[in-house]
Amino acid sequence: MRSDIAKFAAVPAILIASTALGGCATKGFVRDQIATVNSRIDGMDGRLRTVEGTSGQALTQAQAAAGQAQQNGQRIDQLNGRVDGLEQQMQQRQRKPRG
Repeated sequence: MRSDIAKFAAVPAILIASTALGGCATKGFVRDQIATVNSRIDGMDGRLRTVEGTSGQALTQAQAAAGQAQQNGQRIDQLNGRVDGLEQQMQQRQRKPRG
């Protein structure tokens, strides 16, 4: 009867051990998975750096264009003032009787 109890006691121990050991990943497997993820991260990091560089250049160009547009607006305002002054002078000359 003791041998039967020993057999039954060994069965749960074997089941527990096989379940616990079967679910564990080896160090090599984990390293391989991490290496795959790290390579993908490195690729995304490279892309991100490229996008950051491109967006930085675009921002610089946009700021320069905004500055140029502001200068052009000021020049147009100055020219409009001069044109308005010339129009007034022409109208005044046309109104004066020739004598």
